[in-house]
Amino acid sequence: MKSLLVIDDTESYRTTMEKILAKKGYAVRTANNAFDGIGMIRDKRPDLILCDVMMPGMDGYSVLEFLKNDSEVSDIPFIFVTSLDERGDIRRGMSKGADDYLPKPFSAKELVDAVSSRLRRMELLRQPSEQLVFQEEFKQLQSRITARELQVLLLVGQGMTSRDIATHLQLRTNTVEVHRANLMRKLEAPNAASLARWVIIAEQMSLIHL
Repeated sequence: MKSLLVIDDTESYRTTMEKILAKKGYAVRTANNAFDGIGMIRDKRPDLILCDVMMPGMDGYSVLEFLKNDSEVSDIPFIFVTSLDERGDIRRGMSKGADDYLPKPFSAKELVDAVSSRLRRMELLRQPSEQLVFQEEFKQLQSRITARELQVLLLVGQGMTSRDIATHLQLRTNTVEVHRANLMRKLEAPNAASLARWVIIAEQMSLIHL
């Protein structure tokens, strides 16, 4: 059973997330502040962390910084769950090493999808049998796509629509559609779902180049 840690100072969100995820078979612990959350991480390593950004005393960015500075827990998947919707806040969170960003309010499906997809990606990267294949695909992706196409692929992986991506990258929507079509052609991906594995590889590329 996968263990999750929810850190959020808002009781209603904390309780809702715990109930939804527990029904899906996850072992869920909760903390109502960052200090207690860090203590729980030290006490028992979770498989994934969902953390609010704006909390009194210590914010979510500080929790993420703690993780990234400790080699024993730095690889734990980390998802920000927050009502902040400014692009700068999203970019700040992702640039600090967050794996995903789930804006409030969210549906039960959005929450479960964010958790399950992130855990699946982590399991894939940890499979020894996949490492050689993954490394070869990594090289292929580096040689096949442009820097702009990499940006688009990463945003596709976050579930953004072409319109969302256009706004985020300050492009025209039809330009984004061209980039998406080029990605599917270059990566021999006949549909959006088949891009999922390439998204995993693209995320690793982006971390290396930060």
